Amino acid sequence: MTVLHVVLPGDVDDPATPSGGNRYDRRVCDGLRAAGWDVREHPVPGGWPAPGHGDRAALAALLDALPDAALVLLDGLVASAVPEVLAPRAGRLRPVVLVHLPLETEAEARALAAVAGVVTTSEWTRRRLLERYPLPADRVRVAAPGTDPAPRAAGSATGTSLLCVAALTPHKGHDVLATALAELAALPWTCDLVGALTRDPAYVDRLRRQLADAGLAARVRLRGPRTGAALDAAYAGADLLVLPSRGETYGMVVTEALARGVPVLGTDAGGLPEALGHAPDGRRPGLLVPPGDPTALAGALRRWLTEPDLRSRLRAAARARRDTLTDWAVTTTRLAAAVKETTAT
Repeated sequence: MTVLHVVLPGDVDDPATPSGGNRYDRRVCDGLRAAGWDVREHPVPGGWPAPGHGDRAALAALLDALPDAALVLLDGLVASAVPEVLAPRAGRLRPVVLVHLPLETEAEARALAAVAGVVTTSEWTRRRLLERYPLPADRVRVAAPGTDPAPRAAGSATGTSLLCVAALTPHKGHDVLATALAELAALPWTCDLVGALTRDPAYVDRLRRQLADAGLAARVRLRGPRTGAALDAAYAGADLLVLPSRGETYGMVVTEALARGVPVLGTDAGGLPEALGHAPDGRRPGLLVPPGDPTALAGALRRWLTEPDLRSRLRAAARARRDTLTDWAVTTTRLAAAVKETTAT
């Protein structure tokens, strides 16, 4: 039985702060166990990726306690911030870093250069790392997120139920969405914002004021974080997922929506187009606009709300794309192969 030590952010299972990275980590840890691996989890509290001195010391002590040649998978949120902890111990251990979101810092460059292998969660992230850092290409592998089968959302005739699933932070572009929706106040629609409200309270306060000033407070509902059945219900009631991110390495919520046949309006940013993908006949199951452009976003939303033929085409493409999605077993298999192969020599 292969023993794998997995170093995770301390909030990996905190339902108050769900994230794509945390969900990915949980699913692959559980998947590796189901595949027969002896997975030993080590959540490390701290302000990652900006740890304090005590956080660094605790991580160093954890790594020092592992046996020689131990196979270690470290979440990049932790590993990429502390090359001075990771590099001196990389020769004794067999470390692999799982990069969800590149930090693009000198510290990350040194951390990734020190380890046996790197696994990314999208092809876009792999390309970005290879462009940014002088890493051996055969040591950087991809294990994209999977999706769970889900019932197809019914969708309404008018398409007026909009959904955004993302933690409320500036990076996710809710302010851009609010500006776009203000341009469409004369049209019928509602929009639910599902995501953690605690990561940047000042930003959330500014967003609430922006919505109130635009007269949209009753139509744009800040629902807070949702997981499990509550998140399933949010998707089931949605006509369109809107993800106005300023950047995404992949966007797991995109494939979660597509698994239900819900089209997506997103930004042409990072790995988001990769997650959106194409139906088997080449059609996009949604629309893409430039990030940070409320006018373009408003135009796309207007088309969705006022063009029934467009809604029908995008829904058909989303339902066809639904059948092409891979599950978490595929993700786990790819991750396992990457870990074994990059640490074999």
